[in-house]
Amino acid sequence: MDVLTLSRIQFGATIAFHYIYPPLSIGLGVLLVVMEGLWLKTKNPVYHQMARFWTKVFALTFAIGVATGIVMEFEFGTNWATYSRYVGDVFGSALAAEGIFAFFLESGFLAVLLFGWDKVSRKLHFFSTCMVCLGAHFSAIWIVVANSWMQTPAGYKLVIRNGMERAEITNFWELVFNPSSMDRLFHTLCGAWQAGAFLVVSVSAWYLLKKRHLDFARAALRVGLTVALAASLLQLVSGDISARGVAKNQPEKLAAFEGLYNTTSNAPLTLVGWVDEKNEKIVGIQAPGMLSFLAHDDAHATVIGLNNYAPEDRPPVQASFLFFHGMVGIGFAMIAIAALGFLYFRHGSLYERRWLLWILVFSVLGPQIANQLGWFAAEVGRQPWIVYHLMRTPDGLSAVVKANAVLASLILFTFIYFLLFAVFIYLLNDKIQHGPDDADLIPSGKLALPTKK
Repeated sequence: MDVLTLSRIQFGATIAFHYIYPPLSIGLGVLLVVMEGLWLKTKNPVYHQMARFWTKVFALTFAIGVATGIVMEFEFGTNWATYSRYVGDVFGSALAAEGIFAFFLESGFLAVLLFGWDKVSRKLHFFSTCMVCLGAHFSAIWIVVANSWMQTPAGYKLVIRNGMERAEITNFWELVFNPSSMDRLFHTLCGAWQAGAFLVVSVSAWYLLKKRHLDFARAALRVGLTVALAASLLQLVSGDISARGVAKNQPEKLAAFEGLYNTTSNAPLTLVGWVDEKNEKIVGIQAPGMLSFLAHDDAHATVIGLNNYAPEDRPPVQASFLFFHGMVGIGFAMIAIAALGFLYFRHGSLYERRWLLWILVFSVLGPQIANQLGWFAAEVGRQPWIVYHLMRTPDGLSAVVKANAVLASLILFTFIYFLLFAVFIYLLNDKIQHGPDDADLIPSGKLALPTKK
């Protein structure tokens, strides 16, 4: 394979592995705020036990997320030096903002969250939990802003520095609020909330099946299912908003998502199927007019097809189509699972339905797979551009890096990441098997006193 293919595989594998952990951290951060808030409000020691148990899981995901994320920043310089010089002014601002406003905030209060249970007042500890949660969300904001600028550039000008063209910021807030950033941020955060909520749901359902920690599991399942259902429904809304943005700002990406070759009114939406690229048509079940309606609120509106673009300017159609429809299909499945679990829980009959509990156990995989497919769809659908309509992906490569060097580092990184993943699974399983500490049910120290602080 050539250096371009290997570099794309390496960066894709690196970020795909890293992307397992930040959504969990963001989602668990929200759950921790809810759990600790319920404990402060109700004084129910089970919520205290829940908050302490899930804090340990949060710390594990945070640590692995930090370790796996550092590599990507080095790859910008090693594999994509030309791209880095081109967008350094833009990316440097966003990544610096993440470090100042997100990472320092999150990591600074993390120590209080982890070790301050019996050392600070309950209000200060809850404040620390909120700050850690906020820091995790700030991190998502700046990373999504930087990536969204690659999708829909704004607030910049092109200049020549030392004989090379590069993008420089002219308006920082136009960069932040570029045409796709807020839509994509909403969609990304909903996926993260789902990831954290369904992890809580999965572990709680497993405890119920094994008849362990029953009070803890019931209380955690109530919180997890509530957040999971809310996040799944919000994800449906955010997905619709995001897709409308794609139709407006990146019409060839939308056409690839739906395998639409010819510009047409009353454009159909594919429900199930695949793309016959040779004959430029969809094989499957379609709903006439639905794509036009979803994109433009008019079933007879015109949707631009791929044939409006030169072949070298089109995204990979089959891959974009499958990634997008896989994400959408899983999204609807998560709504159904969360709604079913929530309804049976409300009626008090969930514990009797072991088949549903087993579905809830494996539901933790759904958001993770959907998040990965969504990222693949967004990035593959932007091709052949590394910066939309400004720089093509091959033009962003480093000039001196050779294929054998990239291949060697790819093999090494893959081996290390498999080891890290094995460590993560081992430690996570160890915490789940150990379960919540019964000692956390016993009031102790400043935080356990029932009086107000």
